[in-house]
Amino acid sequence: MLTLGTLQFDVPAVMGVLNVTPDSFSDGGRFVGRDAALRQAEAMARDGAAIIDVGGESTRPGAADVPEQAELDRVLPVIEAVVSAVGVPVSIDTSKPAVMRAAVAAGAAMINDIRALREDGALQAAVELQCPVCLMHMQGEPRTMQDEPEYRDIVAEVGEFLADRVRACVAAGLAEERIIVDPGFGFGKTPRHNIELLANLRQLRALGRPILAGLSRKSTLGELTGRDVEERMPASIAAAVIAVIEGAAMIRAHDVRETVDALQVAAAVMETDGNR
Repeated sequence: MLTLGTLQFDVPAVMGVLNVTPDSFSDGGRFVGRDAALRQAEAMARDGAAIIDVGGESTRPGAADVPEQAELDRVLPVIEAVVSAVGVPVSIDTSKPAVMRAAVAAGAAMINDIRALREDGALQAAVELQCPVCLMHMQGEPRTMQDEPEYRDIVAEVGEFLADRVRACVAAGLAEERIIVDPGFGFGKTPRHNIELLANLRQLRALGRPILAGLSRKSTLGELTGRDVEERMPASIAAAVIAVIEGAAMIRAHDVRETVDALQVAAAVMETDGNR
């Protein structure tokens, strides 16, 4: 069981991706608008999503910044509708303090921040809200993060960053049991970095916090398979299974039903294997 504050999930858990943006790398424009987004949220809930992650700003490489009010206008009607109609908790994918506050007021139960609460006022907002938070590692910013990222030791450096952010959050007053960490696959990392990180994901368990892994449809999978983004579901599922075997407690995925099914098989094998 994964417990984050008042939220509890059977593990491995699947976080369904609900981008209400016109320009996200995989499904940009498909779920813009309250009704389309609500239908997708209902489908993900039926398919076994443990939580639905609503995002109003694309974080793909080269993405432009979205003004605060535009992000609010995109996500708040969707969060309110999903919270009212769908029986799973909602996460808000944002780095903006005002969006965090408004989203939680609208019913969001978790904050998923690619900048690990480093934006001005974000940590203070999270401390005030005291809801579960996902802290992600990213080298650089979305617009430039894939411009020749470099590491001496990818696993060690990601681990050090996340450990520093957990300490900073706890020191500021955020309860440690509300924190989950994400190594940030694809965020300022080459395909080689991502594979090395996935192969050594278990080392991040030394942080003492649950791990969320988001590899769904990422460009690294396209590099490995030669598949376009809409054809990467099998590779995404393979990566999700490996991540869970290597210690991830939650998987962020676009293809919820297929990922849930695959992880049920992985979980059954891991439960039988006393060494896992």
